[in-house]
Amino acid sequence: MGWVSSATLGEVRSTIEQLGGDAEAMVCRAGIPAAALDGDEVPVRDTAVAAMLEAAARELHCPDFGMRVALRQDLGHLGPLAVALRNAPTAADALGYTAKYWIKGAAGFTLTQVPDPLKSNITIGLRFGYPEFLQAAPQSIDRGLLFVHRAMTYLFHGGYGLRTVELPHPPLASRARYEELFGAQVNFDRPGAVLRVPADLPHRTFGESDQLSRDLALFYLDSQVSTVGHPITGRVSVIVRHSLGTGPTTMAGVAGLLAMSPRTLQRQLADEGTTFSDVLDTARRDRAQTLLSQSDLTMAQVAASIGLHSSATLSRYAQRWWRTTPSAVRRRTNDG
Repeated sequence: MGWVSSATLGEVRSTIEQLGGDAEAMVCRAGIPAAALDGDEVPVRDTAVAAMLEAAARELHCPDFGMRVALRQDLGHLGPLAVALRNAPTAADALGYTAKYWIKGAAGFTLTQVPDPLKSNITIGLRFGYPEFLQAAPQSIDRGLLFVHRAMTYLFHGGYGLRTVELPHPPLASRARYEELFGAQVNFDRPGAVLRVPADLPHRTFGESDQLSRDLALFYLDSQVSTVGHPITGRVSVIVRHSLGTGPTTMAGVAGLLAMSPRTLQRQLADEGTTFSDVLDTARRDRAQTLLSQSDLTMAQVAASIGLHSSATLSRYAQRWWRTTPSAVRRRTNDG
């Protein structure tokens, strides 16, 4: 929970006005500046966005309001993120970009791979939402999960093998409406919001990709991520990424560069919904993936380049990041 970019309000104005409502009045009642409706740079509270979506659905008598917003968000107009997605080496990379640059940055949620909730060994789950101990509002879940589904459909130019959709709340609209939009069976009152997909989906490739275009898009996105409403996270991320492999990367060291105490840095990161460990872990994962896919460094050299002590430590991290080995990540890239 915390501050997010007003980009998360994309198409909210047009959806409300199409239904005959007053968009500016609705967002203002939720404590959101009216200027957030038309710009991407206004910091807003994710809890305020969630409350606004619920209120709009109720006041406009539109139970599928969140999904209507998602339908109006043209995936081809995502700018640099669309470029990165189109040129992602694998579906796993594309999902990672979506989670890092859209879902977390603009919606406050996470997208994670989980075991199939129905226990199939040929299927996995893509879980959308807050951490398991936090409950997300239904309209926010419907909007976000439909966005992820549409992003996957966009990337694969059609179907991607969606088996079923699992939602943690009762149907807000008719079951037929949900299944029309997702193109698959939808089950309600489940433990979490999950898209059940083929187990091999993360390893699928999209064909030929332009690495230079992808790298430029990711460089731009990295320069923007976590800056709106998250100034400390963005500054820490930049420092950590530049210091990886050059010496110990510690909270105390980064705090010193920012002219603050470690305790103050810890508190400010917590206020922005993250920790120093999370920022460091993300930087290590991204650098490791780049080195494994784009260099011939040995595993020990890759480990040293991201501040790990040995190739064995890198292997343990890789299991947590990608549920596979560093060698498999490199082999998968080369095979692609």
